[in-house]
Amino acid sequence: MREFLPALRSWYESGARFGLATVVGVSRSAPRGPGAAMAVGPDDVVLGSVSGGCVEGAIFELAQEVVSTGAARLETFGYTDEDAIAVGLPCGGEITLLVRAVDTETDPTFGDVARSVAEHRPVALATVLDGPAPTGAALAVWPDAVSGSLGASGLDAAVVADARGELAQGATAQRHYGPHGERRQDEVTVFLQSFAPPPRMLVFGAIDFAAAVAGIGVFLGYRVTVCDAREVFATPRRFPPEAEVVVDWPHRYLSGTEVDRDTVICVLTHDPKFDVPLIEVALETPAAYIGVMGSRRTHGNRLARLREEGVDEHALARLRAPIGLDLGARTPEEVAVSIAAEIVALRWGGTGAPLSGTAGAVHSRQPVPD
Repeated sequence: MREFLPALRSWYESGARFGLATVVGVSRSAPRGPGAAMAVGPDDVVLGSVSGGCVEGAIFELAQEVVSTGAARLETFGYTDEDAIAVGLPCGGEITLLVRAVDTETDPTFGDVARSVAEHRPVALATVLDGPAPTGAALAVWPDAVSGSLGASGLDAAVVADARGELAQGATAQRHYGPHGERRQDEVTVFLQSFAPPPRMLVFGAIDFAAAVAGIGVFLGYRVTVCDAREVFATPRRFPPEAEVVVDWPHRYLSGTEVDRDTVICVLTHDPKFDVPLIEVALETPAAYIGVMGSRRTHGNRLARLREEGVDEHALARLRAPIGLDLGARTPEEVAVSIAAEIVALRWGGTGAPLSGTAGAVHSRQPVPD
């Protein structure tokens, strides 16, 4: 939902009512994971997707209905469940969706949640799927604040505690409670959706390849920063407008900026005076990925310099160099695709092999879109 949230904010702040469909449960080969969303707004404008096109037509009609009635609907799409509605998924899986109307009257928390997401402040949204409280009732939870209610103070307290736990992990899931928040009961089902700040992509070296890497990083949902000490190259007009551009020595900038276990670092400086001290700092961070551009010969020389600086073999083994997967890439855009492919494969445990040559489930682990 993050990618079209600005449009939803605009509708909400204008007083318009729109339909919002969110995937709250999946099984087997469902095409989208929990948290995937589709909105139907004024003039029947459609944003987002919940199934890659399989059931969007039916969801469109459901969204129009809930906008008209104001009553949320919980529906399952798939072939194998006798209770599933008629439209099925060709992939053979099932998805369960909550379709609800959103405006200032039906959901007074939405505006605050949308602002928090836009400002990269962590927030979780708890929504009732089933139970005594109305389906679609919402509670917004921040690390230090709460807005809204699910109808019972005990239930609110239990959900807030769980929502903060999920938010700390950036997780999205269903939870079950008793009517007053009792554990080990299942009269109430609540969907907890985390909107953690997007992960960072730090791109060092304002070369032509960096512009392509920054662009695909934005496309993948990263908060991208491009850094170079050379002011003549580190100019915003050379990069996507969503990317931050910083003029500073790479190692100095990296030493003073936030890096966590979701951060990816792409070292494209291609110059020992920049990349050796930068890599030393990068290897001291918990970054998920440290990719370094250059030929095998260049990287061999780089490793020798790093060893001379006292960097041990265990740390050096973290480097992904040459950067990217072997796609035969040539142009900056193709190289950016190979780098992005390596990052995605590392994130989800992919092999990088053609799917046609593998067996088993296509998605061994479902992503959690927001």
